[in-house]
Amino acid sequence: MVIDEVDFHWDSILCNRSGSTICDAKLKYVISVSLYHSGEDIFPVATNTDVKLTSFSLEFRCIDDDGFGAGNVGDKGVASCEPDEVGEKTAVCKENGNWEDVVDNCVLRVIQELFNQSQVTFLDQLSNITTNFTNATSSLNIVISETVMEVLTAVTRSNIPEVQSASSSLLLSVENITRNLNDESFDIVTDAILLNKTRFTDSFSGDFNSSVEIEIPEADGGNKSITVITFSSMDNVLPARDEVNSTSNVINGRVVLVQSSGSVNNISFTFDIINDTLGNPQCVFWNFSLFDGLGGWDGEGCELVVDGNETITCNCNHLTSFSILMSPFSPDDPVLDFITYIGVGISMASLVICLIIEAVIWRKIRKNNTSYLRHVSIVNIAVSLLIANIWFIIGAAISDPKEENPPACSAATFFIHFFYLSLFFWMFASALLLLYRTVSVFDGGLSKKSLLAIGFTLGYGAPLIIAVITIAVTAPSLEYIRQNGVCWLNWYESMALLAFVIPALTIVVINLFILIVVIYKMLRRRAVRDAAQAAERHILVVIARSLAVLTPFFGLTWALGVGTMTNPENRGIHISFAFFNSLQGFFILVFGTLLDKKVGMTQ
Repeated sequence: MVIDEVDFHWDSILCNRSGSTICDAKLKYVISVSLYHSGEDIFPVATNTDVKLTSFSLEFRCIDDDGFGAGNVGDKGVASCEPDEVGEKTAVCKENGNWEDVVDNCVLRVIQELFNQSQVTFLDQLSNITTNFTNATSSLNIVISETVMEVLTAVTRSNIPEVQSASSSLLLSVENITRNLNDESFDIVTDAILLNKTRFTDSFSGDFNSSVEIEIPEADGGNKSITVITFSSMDNVLPARDEVNSTSNVINGRVVLVQSSGSVNNISFTFDIINDTLGNPQCVFWNFSLFDGLGGWDGEGCELVVDGNETITCNCNHLTSFSILMSPFSPDDPVLDFITYIGVGISMASLVICLIIEAVIWRKIRKNNTSYLRHVSIVNIAVSLLIANIWFIIGAAISDPKEENPPACSAATFFIHFFYLSLFFWMFASALLLLYRTVSVFDGGLSKKSLLAIGFTLGYGAPLIIAVITIAVTAPSLEYIRQNGVCWLNWYESMALLAFVIPALTIVVINLFILIVVIYKMLRRRAVRDAAQAAERHILVVIARSLAVLTPFFGLTWALGVGTMTNPENRGIHISFAFFNSLQGFFILVFGTLLDKKVGMTQ
């Protein structure tokens, strides 16, 4: 047998002061042993024995007057909390025989229960726990309020997605807490939250955390109080959805909760802007009744007064929780506006010139069926893009950040969607014509009327079906157009924009595949038998060249268009898209009409 370890623990010390402190001590020791047999371990055995030592004298400077036990100078004692509290108190024994430098780490048991739960459960049950607060004390004192603010600071800094589902309950519970505060004025400041309670009579003005200014120019007479809580990180848990369930905006100021013991019908807020690259500010309050109790931002009763460079001033006629919503998708960018409108003007002028040239040469190009069908496609491509640009200008003119004209904006969006799709489907018709004429060995096959019927069915029938289905599916739920005042297909809620992106990019891929097949066929068939076939071959080369340039150009342009949706804060993508979009008409004029030698010969 080998003794491995002996542990001694004081089980209790009972002291009585008589001159010096005499204590009876009860000692517990644990002996751990190992038994060995034939070189192998059997099992360790532990034995516990209690021994009471009598007439065992110890002298202590401090005794157990306040629950800290006995100790000498410099010793640290620990005392229990009240029955409805958890934690402990600590103190240090001093020369005067008293326990001093007391540190009280006791908190209400209902508070500690919050920390023992996950953050999501914390939010879900905070309303019920608020009731427990008011049961524990009729009015929350400053110590309890500080603890609550520390809890809220930790939660609002959380980035857990599930927390947002209960964030409205969090805000409602905080409002309930503010109604149970003591009447005294005080300030509580944490890293993320400022809580201030102030008494006033006729008017009030205050600057909170140098980020929000609040002014009440006139209130009902009498002595009253105002409670203000500013949150610097509430946007981490509180969604930016508004009354139409759009989440495309951003909370771009402090969230401010205001409660008053008196009646207030006019209050002014001046918010410091967090991100000055955002635009379209909206003054809003948190409406707990929206979306079946989930809550959302609502602008009713609030109006924008001043939109400064770094501040936003709002006036509201009621009290609750306020902030500002701003959009990252419609920045006030003069360079971007200049490129867009000048470019669209150049594009439209190029398209008009293209159509004039086509009208001049129209009679002469009708002699060859392939040439005629190619120019039909070019004319309809130009017409589709020209009308789409006209509707784009109309949509830009009627766009309203406050969405006061959604029917007109929806109509503009429908026609923009339809005619942009027509542009791509007529390019698809050109590619099919090229493929058909290449593989049909230049004679026989479908008549000109049949090819025209196929072209117009593809060019306008397919886009019409897609555009009608898109508006029919998304408009009833108010998810057809974007929610930031821009007349174009929605992306974040319904992803209606995919009804344009998927067909357009699919056509780009198919056209590129057709080009590869056609080039392969034409390279293998170099010899021509007569002048008619030589002319036919020239037309096919012109079609292939225009498709080879326009297809990747349009594909790149609208790939950048998708980028403006998925990465809206990237200014470079916005400018690149505006630049390439503005050149579409010019490229159609050059590669669809001017570079065709036959066009020059017919003039």
